[in-house]
Amino acid sequence: MRVLQKDISLRRKSRGAHLVTNEIYSAFPEMSEIRVGIANIFIKHTSASIAINENADPDVREDLENYLNRAVPENTSDYLHTAEGPDDMTSHIKSILIGSSLSIPIKNGKFALGIWQGIYLCEHRNHASARDLTITIIGE
Repeated sequence: MRVLQKDISLRRKSRGAHLVTNEIYSAFPEMSEIRVGIANIFIKHTSASIAINENADPDVREDLENYLNRAVPENTSDYLHTAEGPDDMTSHIKSILIGSSLSIPIKNGKFALGIWQGIYLCEHRNHASARDLTITIIGE
């Protein structure tokens, strides 16, 4: 049994849902040594989230962003927490709805994702910085 853990930083992204599967692989090449295991991916921010969804059609990512913006609108007097701008509280709400961690099986050095699945960084801020992840792998 091996336990690997690494903090990685995803480069700055614009607002929206972004496929980051390959960016994670590139930053964590040691994963290729794991025959069978599980990875936990945790995002260390409260205004972005991490998810698994469609990896082929970019319309899915755009539709997701459009839906979230309608469900959690900015520029409303509904929120008290707006110290960092109109996307402040809305980013926290979206983050809690989507989530801050994933558990993904690993098989032969890769995530055991479905054929149409990829890992998304969901960036909820208008002017975000790089996003930090802690990835923990338990396997052999």
